[in-house]
Amino acid sequence: MLVLDRDLPRVHGDEVARRLVAAGSPTRILMLTASAAVEDRVEGLDLGADDYLGKPFDFPELVSRVRALRRRPARPALPPLLERDGLVMDTVRRTAVRDGRDLDLSPKEFSVLQILLEADGAVVSAEELLERAWDAHADPFTGAVRVCMSKLRAKLGEPGLVRTVQGVGYVL
Repeated sequence: MLVLDRDLPRVHGDEVARRLVAAGSPTRILMLTASAAVEDRVEGLDLGADDYLGKPFDFPELVSRVRALRRRPARPALPPLLERDGLVMDTVRRTAVRDGRDLDLSPKEFSVLQILLEADGAVVSAEELLERAWDAHADPFTGAVRVCMSKLRAKLGEPGLVRTVQGVGYVL
């Protein structure tokens, strides 16, 4: 486990996190830093940090968060850049490019595409997409996933990257 400050004197903490994630390190990262705005926390977590605690903090909370991270099974963090078949997604900057062309994705389309990329070729059900990309009040009988997928496919262009597995879900 690594307790990491973003504002290190020689190498920025973000770069340390990027390197660990890119190397596939199973090291848990808890960012402990004065950069505590919502945007900072989101960016730190998107870089691969497992938890984020802003300064000032209460010591018992830090200890509790370290204990919680130690209980989680070891797994390599996902890299901030996800790539597949000419598609490059930067999860920190929230940008996506296909074959050198910037994709103008809505936040929902970006989330769905990120989930599909993270699945690394595994089928993702519509239910899982609803659970992870929509809020808790999403109607499971709505056509929202189909509509979003249609728009996403149009923006991704040809050749098609997203395939429907009939009765199961979607795969990239």
